[in-house]
Amino acid sequence: MKKIEVIIRKSKFDEVKEALHQIEVNFFSYWDVTGVGNEKEGHVYRGVSYSTSDIQRRFLSIVVTDPFLEITINAILKTAGTGMVGDGKLFVSTIDEVYRIRTKEKGTDAVN
Repeated sequence: MKKIEVIIRKSKFDEVKEALHQIEVNFFSYWDVTGVGNEKEGHVYRGVSYSTSDIQRRFLSIVVTDPFLEITINAILKTAGTGMVGDGKLFVSTIDEVYRIRTKEKGTDAVN
């Protein structure tokens, strides 16, 4: 099993969520985060300069079985990207064990 942690633009969240549902990844956690990115210049909008040093993003935490790893990554990469600086990051780590608290199931049965 793998844990995918993704930091994406808030504006892309609905597209990513829909793409995950389409591939039957129906459970994940998310929350709003603020981070510091590589972009050094501010943006000007209607004559006002805005700092981009503190960036508002959405953080997703997804646990999938190994067969779903590549399809999940591809769905996120396809929908989350704009091709511009600040699209985010995706991290993959190994999960040793998973338990479903309600039924006491463990392993891949607890994920699905």
